[in-house]
Amino acid sequence: MKYFIIAFILIFSVSSCAKKRAEKQAKEDETIIQNYIAKHELEATATGSGLYYTVETPGEGASCDANSTVRVAYKGYLTSGTVFDESEPEGATFGLLEVIEGWTEGIPLYKEGGKGTLIIPSALGYGENGRGTIPDNAVLIFDIELIEVL
Repeated sequence: MKYFIIAFILIFSVSSCAKKRAEKQAKEDETIIQNYIAKHELEATATGSGLYYTVETPGEGASCDANSTVRVAYKGYLTSGTVFDESEPEGATFGLLEVIEGWTEGIPLYKEGGKGTLIIPSALGYGENGRGTIPDNAVLIFDIELIEVL
């Protein structure tokens, strides 16, 4: 019983520290995002999860949801402007459950033909471990065009 209590305390402590780190990072991301929006004079809408988006063209075609397969043309960059990924003009095809959470949530905000920008906090991107040329805890910017819902 004594070891169970010690294990419980350790697990609770680690969990509590992780939650505090996540909350601190979310606040830092929000500041970065707000500064980016102000600097670029964007009219961005918050979704409540930390994701912000802009609509250049709403689109008039089919809608999609998190379970959809879509074809999207995109350019991904950091808030510094450094491009880390870009599709061919004809776009890339993927299932929305196979991508970062910011895309799973953000792409369905547009209809086919829709264009805009997703501003994704690190928790909905690659998080504290980054990926490739994307640093740890990076806010990600994606200019997107939803070409087709398949």
